[in-house]
This record gives sequence, structure tokens and C-alpha cells, in this order.
Amino acid sequence: MKVIIDRFEGDYAIVELDEGKILELPKELIPEAEEGDVINIEILKEETNKRKEQIKNKMNQLFID
Repeated sequence: MKVIIDRFEGDYAIVELDEGKILELPKELIPEAEEGDVINIEILKEETNKRKEQIKNKMNQLFID
């Protein structure tokens, strides 16, 4: 999903979605961004699955004697 930074207000970037909806995004997530920048937000399924597997392995190590 791509969003466009409309402006900054305090600790938030006000971003516009493709369909015109406006949302607030914490500036600390995009520290180098400027007004007018296009930000791409995506879900990284492969990274998510790796983290799930790591957590599963840690849980197994903790609770299996």
C-alpha cells in the first residue's frame, strides 16, 4: 500500500491513502521522510514466518524437558 505524506502535525505525519482517506502515522516510523514523499507499507510474509518459527522453537526449548 502506498501513502503520500500530506503534512506533519506534532509527532505525526498526516498521510493520504490512494482512495483519499487521511490517517496519522507516527513520525518516528519514517524519520527521514518529508512532505510529498510516497511511502510504501507492505507485509513481509517471509519475515513474519521466520519470526513465528523462531518463537515456536524458543517456546519448545523452554517447555520441553
